[in-house]
Amino acid sequence: MSHGSMYKPFLDYLEQELFKRFDLQKRSIPTGLESRVSERGKNPATIRSWCYQCPQLRKIRYTYIDAGSSAQIFNSVIYPSHHYDIPLLGIDFLSFGKVKNLIVLDFQPLFQDEAYQKKYIEQLKVLHDDYPDLAQDLGMKFYDANQYFSKYLLFAKTDPQTIATRLFAAYKDYLTLYWQMLEEAQPLTEPEDIQRIVQAQKDYDQYSAERDPASGLFSSYFGHEWSERFLHEFLFEDAVPLAVGVSKR
Repeated sequence: MSHGSMYKPFLDYLEQELFKRFDLQKRSIPTGLESRVSERGKNPATIRSWCYQCPQLRKIRYTYIDAGSSAQIFNSVIYPSHHYDIPLLGIDFLSFGKVKNLIVLDFQPLFQDEAYQKKYIEQLKVLHDDYPDLAQDLGMKFYDANQYFSKYLLFAKTDPQTIATRLFAAYKDYLTLYWQMLEEAQPLTEPEDIQRIVQAQKDYDQYSAERDPASGLFSSYFGHEWSERFLHEFLFEDAVPLAVGVSKR
């Protein structure tokens, strides 16, 4: 498998699963943000994004950056409908050159209280224990690990061989458990319960937009202005940019 498509099988598998399990509708991506080619640096970088929705999942987004041997990045967040309080699914796989490979895969909890952890996060433990090699105790530089991350996330620096084998197996397991969790989730019916989820997902976007380390990376390839739009109008569209916070209400 060429380095040029390192995470392509992961994207293909996600797509296959989504189309098989859900009645997907395209969700619009703001003009100009769907794809872009950068001529900076020695390798031209291409970024492409996809976005869908269905009754159970209000926003399914995934993005692939292909900069040949200098970078391969696959990023996805799945937001459940506001009628469900289940975690978001977060995928972030990054490779720079052939040497630096960082993977993050998690059920991102909306709340940190014990009841929520018991209800949704504990069931991840069994899976997490299957992949000790992918659960390294790395420090989080950009995020507070106690917010929007579970204690059973996969977080590792690894090699292409492990990615193609172990990570792919773990990825399938995590996705399978996520679909199952979604299937078993009881829809919320009380307006205030639903509103609480609306707010929690908004807070997630706000938190992420302010801390996402990828924004610097996007800027280096695609320019600052485009990257800011990409971050606030697509990746975390419910975040309010700090500078224009007042006008975007």
